[in-house]
Amino acid sequence: MAGGFKQPPQTTSSSHHSFASKLILLLTLLPITLAAFAFVLQWRGGGVVDVDDPISHWSPQHNSHKFPGMDSSPLATTVADRHSSSSDCLSLGQSSSPSFPYYHDWKFRFETDLKPKICITTSTSAGLDQILPWMFYHKVLGVGTFFLFVEGKAASPGVSKVLESIPGVKVIYRTKELEEQQANSRIWNETWLSGFFYKPCNYELFVKQSLNMEMAIVMARKSGMDWILHLDTDELIHPAGAGEYSLRQLLRDVPGDVDMVVFPNYESSVERDDIKDPFIEVSMFKRNYDHLPKDTYFGMYKESTRGNPNYFLTYGNGKSVARVQDHLRPNGAHRWHNYMKTPKEIKLEEAAVLHYTYAKFSDLTSRRDRCGCKPTKDDVKRCFMLEFDRSAFIVASTATEEEKLNWYREHVVWTDKTINLKLMRKGILTRIYAPSVIIEGLKESGVFRSVIAKPLQLSHETNS
Repeated sequence: MAGGFKQPPQTTSSSHHSFASKLILLLTLLPITLAAFAFVLQWRGGGVVDVDDPISHWSPQHNSHKFPGMDSSPLATTVADRHSSSSDCLSLGQSSSPSFPYYHDWKFRFETDLKPKICITTSTSAGLDQILPWMFYHKVLGVGTFFLFVEGKAASPGVSKVLESIPGVKVIYRTKELEEQQANSRIWNETWLSGFFYKPCNYELFVKQSLNMEMAIVMARKSGMDWILHLDTDELIHPAGAGEYSLRQLLRDVPGDVDMVVFPNYESSVERDDIKDPFIEVSMFKRNYDHLPKDTYFGMYKESTRGNPNYFLTYGNGKSVARVQDHLRPNGAHRWHNYMKTPKEIKLEEAAVLHYTYAKFSDLTSRRDRCGCKPTKDDVKRCFMLEFDRSAFIVASTATEEEKLNWYREHVVWTDKTINLKLMRKGILTRIYAPSVIIEGLKESGVFRSVIAKPLQLSHETNS
C-alpha cells in the first residue's frame, strides 16, 4: 500500500483490447457506409440518362441497363486506338461507358420540345414483317417522324392501313399525280441525275429514291425537323459513340456549323444459309474501311473478299444525315448537298449503318423477280450498278435450286470459323448485338401485335 494504488495489469490489458476492437469496427464500417451512400446517390439519378430524353419517359422506374455487346471489345479498342491518330473521322460523345435506357412498357412519347427532331425517309415495297421492326427500332433511338414512299406490298391496303395508324408516320403512294409532280421537280432537269434516267431495276430505284428524298426535304421543313436521314428498310443505324444508345443524343453533340454527318456502313456477314429474321439472327458484321487502319484493310483484303469482286458485296460509301436547312437537296441515295454552298461534312469514328444485304437465301430470287433483264453479262449491266448484284442475278435466273444454294454458301455465308476468328482479331469482323436485343424486346412486349391490331379495332368501332 506504501506505493499507492495501482490498477491491476489485467484491467489495463482489457481496456486496450476494447479500444482496438472499436477502432477495427469503425474502420470496417466506414468504407461500407461510404460505398452504400455512393450506390444510393447513383441509383437515385446519378446515371447517364438525360432527363429530357424521350426514352426516359417510357417507364416510371427510370432504370438504365447496358445491352450486351455495347462495350468495345479489346480487339476493337486496339484497332480504334491505332487508327485514331491518322483518321479523318470524328468521335462524338462518351463512348467509354455506353448505356441504353431499356424499359418494358415501350411507350413512345415524343414531346414537341425534344431536340433535335429527326426524321427518316425511305422508298420501300417491303411488308410489315420488315418495316415494323425497322421503324420501331429507330423510334427507340429517338426518331419521331417517318416519310414512307410506298409501292408494291407496302402500298397494299392491309399494310398501308397499319402504317397510317402509327403516330409520326406519313405514307406517300406512288400515284400518277406523284409521278407528274416529280417530273416537274428541279432535280429531274439537272444533269447530275440524268445519266440514270430511263434505265430499269436499280437505276430506276436510284432515280425514285432521289426524287422522293427531294419531296421529303419539303415535308421535313414543314414539320419543323432538324435532321433528315435516307435509309432503306434493310438498314439500321448503330449509334455507337454516344453516351447512351441514342441517335438523338449523337446528333445533339454535333457542332452547330456541321451540315452533314456520314455514317460508314458495316455489312452483315451471315453465318448460316437459313436465316429467317436478319435483324434478330445476325450479329456479325464486316467493318467499313473508314474504321480500319489502312495496313489492316489492304493486308487482309484477300481473306476479306473471299473471291468476290469487292470488299463489300454491295455499296461501301455509307449513308449521311443532313441538317434541314435552306437550299438542301439530295445527292444520290447516300448523300445530301446544298445548292448555295459546299456543305461542311464530318464522318463518325464509331457510329455506323448496319446493312443487312443478302442476309436471307431468298434475297437471291426476290431481286431476280424485281428486274426484267436477261441473265447475260451484257444485259445485266443495264439493270445493276454493282458487279456482285449482276453475278447474283445471273445465278438466280439460270441455276438449279441446289446450285443457287451452293453459290450462296460460297459467296455470302461465312462458314470458315478459323477465317472468321482471324478477321475478328484483326478488327475486320465485329460482333454487334444491340439491334437484335432491342428488336427482340419489342417483339416480346407485343408492340408489333398491338400496332397491327389497332386498325382492325378502329374499323370495328367505326362500324359499331
